[in-house]
Amino acid sequence: MEKNIFITGIGSGYGKAIAKLFLKKGYKVFALSRHLPEDLKGKITFVKCDLEALETVYPSVEKLLKDVKKLDFVILNAGLLTELKDIHDTPIYEMERMMNINVWANKVILDALIDMKIEVDRVIAVSSGASVNGNRGWHGYSISKAALNMLIKLYSREMENTHLIALAPGLILTPMLEKFVLSADENKFPSVKRIKNASKMTPEEAANLLFNKLDKLKEFPSGSYVDIRSI
Repeated sequence: MEKNIFITGIGSGYGKAIAKLFLKKGYKVFALSRHLPEDLKGKITFVKCDLEALETVYPSVEKLLKDVKKLDFVILNAGLLTELKDIHDTPIYEMERMMNINVWANKVILDALIDMKIEVDRVIAVSSGASVNGNRGWHGYSISKAALNMLIKLYSREMENTHLIALAPGLILTPMLEKFVLSADENKFPSVKRIKNASKMTPEEAANLLFNKLDKLKEFPSGSYVDIRSI
C-alpha cells in the first residue's frame, strides 16, 4: 500500500533532507514550500506557497492534497528565524512574521486537513529548544515555538485518531543557523557560544535521526513536546 508524507519547507536544510530520505524509503512526498530544489523536481508532488501569506495556505493545501485520502506523516517543518537581538529591540511586525509562519500557518494547515477529512496517522511539528529555554536574543522565535508547542497540544485533544508531537530536532547546521546564529555576538548572547562549541548535525544526519526515532516518538503521549536529544 502506498505511503504518503506531507512536508512544509523543503527548499533547503532539514526539510529538503527529510523529503529526500522519505523518497528513498518509498514514500510519496507532497510538499508546500516557497522553492522546489532542482534535485526534487519531478520526484515529488509540489505546490508553491509562501506560508507567510496566510490567505494562500488553505487553498494551497486543498490543491496539493485534493486526491489524497490518507497521510502517514505530516511534517510541519517550515519556520522563520530572524537576526538575534534583544526583545526590547525587536519590532512587533518582525515577531508577527515569525508567529504567522511558525504558528498560524500550521493552524491553517491542520484545519484544512480536518475539513478535507484526510486520515492523518502522525503529525510532527518542528519546534526548538528555544521554545523552553528562553535564552537572550531569541525574541519572537522562542515565543512562536512555545506557542507551536501549545498549538500541537490543543490539536491533540481534537484530532483523537492522530498522534501529534512538537519535536525539537537537535542542532542542525542549516543556512538559517549559519546566517542568524553563528554570526551573532557571542558576548551579548551567551547561547551563541554554546551553539558554536556544540556538535551539530548535517541536515541529512538529522533526517536520519528523526527516521530512526519514529517508533520512540510514538511512545510519547499525543500532544507532547519532545527534544530528540533526550530519547
